Amino acid sequence: MNVLFFKTTLVLYFLGTFLFLVHLASKKALLSRLSLLATATGFFFHTIALLTRMMEGGPIPLTNFYDAMSFFSWALVLTFLLVEYRYRILILGSFILPLAFLSLISAAAVPRQIQSLNPMWQNVWVLIHVSLTILGLVAFTVAFVVGVMYLIQERLLKSKRFNSLYNELPSLDLLDDFNRKAVILGFPLLTLGMITGAILSENIFQAYASFQPVETLTLMTWLFYLAMLHGRLTVGWRAKKAAYLAVLGFISVMLTVGVNFISKGPHAF
Repeated sequence: MNVLFFKTTLVLYFLGTFLFLVHLASKKALLSRLSLLATATGFFFHTIALLTRMMEGGPIPLTNFYDAMSFFSWALVLTFLLVEYRYRILILGSFILPLAFLSLISAAAVPRQIQSLNPMWQNVWVLIHVSLTILGLVAFTVAFVVGVMYLIQERLLKSKRFNSLYNELPSLDLLDDFNRKAVILGFPLLTLGMITGAILSENIFQAYASFQPVETLTLMTWLFYLAMLHGRLTVGWRAKKAAYLAVLGFISVMLTVGVNFISKGPHAF
């Protein structure tokens, strides 16, 4: 049953992505409503898929790359729906949903069998650690998306190309504010994820860190966003510089996810 809900979600996210991109080109109001409907319906089935997966797999989900990427995609779509409900920025879906769909595609490309966990991993702190880390990465992904939107809008404004895309995109000030809020939200989430991970490592391996490649990259990502946050809050980095930094930070996030996928150490559980 879980597989059926997952495949339904995949089809609906693909449809939503297609409709968002067509709407971006045609600007037809009907397509915008259909794209949002497909996304919301897909999110509904995605939620059911996650819940049935949890019931099938026991109390500790997110035990492999399949589960982690599915949860990442779900959280990304949830963020879009909340922002759309609050601010009515439908064009955000044209950037967010393709990423969510690609995340599900990557999940579908790997084995989805529910693993039998070693007893040492069967505690709620594992769930807290993984969930906090993924939610932090979701926030940084949103910062990347609005950073890209900022750079597009800034270029259109600079070249005085006041076309339909310019009219669809939010103002530069609003995009910069979203960028700042996403980093401010993501940094403590990733920090708490790292802290809980260190506590788990100490309890299980008697060491707060084993400096596996994924741990080293996560630390580098954390330091990057620490510097970015410091620059935004004290030095006054904002606007175009902050947008470029958000794009660079996302590259670090993707490297971390990629290394975690091929990891053979503790993070490969």
